[in-house]
Amino acid sequence: MPKMKTKSSAKKRFKLTGTGKIKRKHAFKSHILTKKSKKRKLKLTHDGLVHKSDESSIKTMLRLK
Repeated sequence: MPKMKTKSSAKKRFKLTGTGKIKRKHAFKSHILTKKSKKRKLKLTHDGLVHKSDESSIKTMLRLK
């Protein structure tokens, strides 16, 4: 049986932290930035963590489980 491949889309979007949590980027930061406030754009710049309910599905995409 061949090895299971990781999903390329998940590989590009998510990173694992040292404690085992999954980091992600915020959406809505790529274009149409003129109407968004400075405060909102700054908050979107920082990485977020994946919600606990979504962690298991992302871990299977990354073949960690």
